[in-house]
Amino acid sequence: MSKQMIMGNQAIALGALKAGVNLVAGYPGTPSSEIIEFIAKYKDKTGTYVEWSVNEKAAVEVAAGASYAGSRTLVTMKQVGLNVASDPVMCLSYVGVKGGMVIVSADDPGPISSQTEQDTRNFAQYSKLPCFDPSTPLEAYEMIQEAFEVSEKYNTPVLLRPTTRVDHAYESMDFPELGPCREPGIFEKDSKRWVIFPRSSYNNHKRIFERNEKILPKVFSESKWNKIGGESLPLGCTSSQPTPSNGEHPRNAPVAFAAGGISYCYLMEAIEILKRENPDNAQLQNIPVLKIGTPYPFPKDLAEKFLRNYSDITVFEELDPVIEENLIRIAGRSCIDCHISGKLDGIVPVAGELSVEIIKNILISKLSIKAESEATVVTSASEGSSASFKETAAPELPVRPPVLCAGCPHRGAFYAVKQAMKNQKTAYCGDIGCYTLGNAQPLDMTDTCLCMGADITMAQGFYHNEPDRKCFSFIGDSTFFASGITGVVNAVYNQSHQVICILDNSTTAMTGHQPHPGTGLTMMGEIVDKISIKKILEAIGVSPIFEVDPFNQEESVKAVKEAAESKGVSAVIFKSPCIAIAAKLGYKFTGAKKVDAEKCIGCRKCINELGCPALSVSLAKNAKGKQLVEIDRALCTGCGLCSQVCPTKAIF
Repeated sequence: MSKQMIMGNQAIALGALKAGVNLVAGYPGTPSSEIIEFIAKYKDKTGTYVEWSVNEKAAVEVAAGASYAGSRTLVTMKQVGLNVASDPVMCLSYVGVKGGMVIVSADDPGPISSQTEQDTRNFAQYSKLPCFDPSTPLEAYEMIQEAFEVSEKYNTPVLLRPTTRVDHAYESMDFPELGPCREPGIFEKDSKRWVIFPRSSYNNHKRIFERNEKILPKVFSESKWNKIGGESLPLGCTSSQPTPSNGEHPRNAPVAFAAGGISYCYLMEAIEILKRENPDNAQLQNIPVLKIGTPYPFPKDLAEKFLRNYSDITVFEELDPVIEENLIRIAGRSCIDCHISGKLDGIVPVAGELSVEIIKNILISKLSIKAESEATVVTSASEGSSASFKETAAPELPVRPPVLCAGCPHRGAFYAVKQAMKNQKTAYCGDIGCYTLGNAQPLDMTDTCLCMGADITMAQGFYHNEPDRKCFSFIGDSTFFASGITGVVNAVYNQSHQVICILDNSTTAMTGHQPHPGTGLTMMGEIVDKISIKKILEAIGVSPIFEVDPFNQEESVKAVKEAAESKGVSAVIFKSPCIAIAAKLGYKFTGAKKVDAEKCIGCRKCINELGCPALSVSLAKNAKGKQLVEIDRALCTGCGLCSQVCPTKAIF
């Protein structure tokens, strides 16, 4: 073994491989996508089967089949993907598994790249599945191995809930030796066990209640992932465990804290910083901290011991107040007189990410510590002299909203629809993907965005409510396969009138260019037949169907107009590769465009209508004193869209 800097998602992948996982399935979703991609690198060495499934529901069901046979399986997704997977997950909770099954649901506090700030810890309680909550990459590596053991011991799927900062953090750790995966299990028929019926669910519900309310809380109270400690985290170290304690502290001890996940690391670092800033402050020595690594089932015995010894506890956690509510519940049930603060009383922010700075400021207030307000610096103007100054808050960073890349084909698709439907009563239903950015000015072509696949079905609602409205839906190729097909069936069956715009850029671009059924490549490296979106639409009954290049504006506008005038459900497939992979697919552009200074009239139509980041206003002026447009040749891909928009043909 050798020491390496390992990303959190890679650590999860390595932990699963070390546990001998036989089958891995998932659907791309930031911040979880790298797990499967990393496992795929070692599939030949370990013999592990890996796939990007068509969606999260399919991934769970694929894994369930192998798990029923006794093989170890891993399913990966982001937190909103758990909504898609919830049907089989809820049923698996009752039926159980044979081979260890771990479901990684990566939460996204912020949110940074998600629709919601939902908390997988609450889903764990709702679905009655044990949940592990790592605070560092090394913990994630070790936890997932234990999760497989818990899964097999109690015949249940287990959730692993890393958050974005754990997924994408790096930590120095030993890179393990990887051998072949476990011997695949052999399925043994047993309809009484594997066929879900009301009576079996009734019996299993009682068994699950016994496990989650009586057995696992005691087991987890003795787990190394749940500790009462009082030693802060040394700066630069991410995986120090709190110094164990038997919890026997005087009742009038100073305030105590509880935390889980990445918030625990923030808390320990904040304590260490305050200790360095206030070396003589006795309050900061051995501050009691309850660390929760298994939020469900909650380690009740350990938590009760903690509560009986401290009268003032503040809880730090991201997303929902899961730890806080559990502590309040335990205190109430056991009649423990203590004050528990956190999100519910507004001490800790209720939304968004926490940070070392946020927690440090709360500690300063809670512990009545005088914050450092002055600092001493040595000036370069006078040797050895010093000057005192008051620190001021750093200025706010300028807002930099995300935009479609220069050369993105989606820009051409949106612009064509906008031109074709000018001055008409419309509804533009968007979806989840890069093309959500079609809502930004100046395109302004996304009126709604709810969840994956909702664009096609929401457009039907708009039409049935207002039949005179021209209803459009925008969906990417990967999202179409994931959750769009059923919406198309519903539209044709229920006689909707709408135009379905398929933005086919030959990849799953937003999450890192993963393959999908339309690309003809699997994660096992197999070249397979591409599944045709056009043929699927034809089979369902969509007509007419147009295929156009979004960079050919004349052709695209014509197709959109014809589709909009057609009866029933029509479709326009805008087909052009994502600019980030176009070169790999053999596409060649003519090179960066230029502006003819003598022809440019400074109207800025190209800038004001397209919003391409390669276009900007120049300091140079024409003869009439108007500032010209300039093109950043480092960004421009030569797609030619601006050339078609320019009224004087000044871009060449």
